[in-house]
Amino acid sequence: MKVLIQFENKPLLFQDPESVISCSDPSKFSACFREIERALERGYYLAGFFSYEAGYCFEERLRGEKPCDFPLVLLGAYKEPDKEFKAKYSSQEFSVSDFCLNISREKYGSHIEIIRDYIAEGDVYQITYCIKFHFNFKGDSFALYQKLLKEQPVPYPAYIQSDDFTILSLSPERFIKKNAGQVVTEPMKGTWPREEGLFSDLTARYRLWSDIKNRAENVMIADLLRNDLGRVGMHIRAPKLFTVAGYNTLFQMTSTVTGIVSKDIPIYNLFAAIFPSGSVTGAPKIRAMQIIRELESQERKIYTGAIGYIAPNRDLYFNIPIRTLLIQGESGEMGVGGGIVWDSTAQGEWDEGLLKAKFLTDILVENRKEGV
Repeated sequence: MKVLIQFENKPLLFQDPESVISCSDPSKFSACFREIERALERGYYLAGFFSYEAGYCFEERLRGEKPCDFPLVLLGAYKEPDKEFKAKYSSQEFSVSDFCLNISREKYGSHIEIIRDYIAEGDVYQITYCIKFHFNFKGDSFALYQKLLKEQPVPYPAYIQSDDFTILSLSPERFIKKNAGQVVTEPMKGTWPREEGLFSDLTARYRLWSDIKNRAENVMIADLLRNDLGRVGMHIRAPKLFTVAGYNTLFQMTSTVTGIVSKDIPIYNLFAAIFPSGSVTGAPKIRAMQIIRELESQERKIYTGAIGYIAPNRDLYFNIPIRTLLIQGESGEMGVGGGIVWDSTAQGEWDEGLLKAKFLTDILVENRKEGV
């Protein structure tokens, strides 16, 4: 198992683990965290991921009994990462083809209306509803990862290669960074397409920053993260709201939430309080996750979970794997989603999902032009 973390342009390569901590059975979930604590006590780094479905295991009302099709937790225990790693450009070839969605446009529209009904009834204020792209893949997955990262640079990318699958995460969203007792999380809510021309593009940035719907979604989730972090921390603050970042195909809005926790806080306690991020569930979180499980037809797996590492001193750093591909054999998938609120429309949310996937679907257009 190889894990390459490239957060903030500071690459860490974890390879040749001493052991692997893995769990797909909810009944063994707590035992998995005891293994995590023992590995940290022995001075190991842990690197890998928590899948979205791990979030159900922290809450008795949500925990299922059936083993998942994908690991809830997969972490390698490593002596030390390679901090001098510099990836060489891969000249290997790859092909991506036959994109299709796991839901029809009509079914999607009916699900948006169901969510709006739940909001009207007061069950929830927002639901982050997700669908999946499926595609065929051949060739070198690391070459695809490098191409995607080159064409749309992001601050929190990661690459994981295991015996059974490969994960290519082109994530623009930070989940949590803990340094001693200082923690920061940056929930992302708000998307807007970029425009041609400098003036039009600047106008698009401002339109996202000032858009009432996007600001309402963003502050709602920032408040949820403040509450979640407050379960285990103190001095919870939101020093930055409505920060707009530009990527090649879109603008995205984040807010920053900070706090202080015990530097020795058990990993289970920290994750039980904040995982999964409210930015990928909605609010209130428990009810939102129940509705998500009711409506979404497939496990999210790595999508909207967390990828990163934990150091022996319990410092840790994880992204939220959005814009993230899961490749198994010659089959691939990638989730896309958005926050549904009362004034959301099915067409608007559908278009936003297509926009978020554009960094990948553009490759299929390139392949057709090149005759691949």
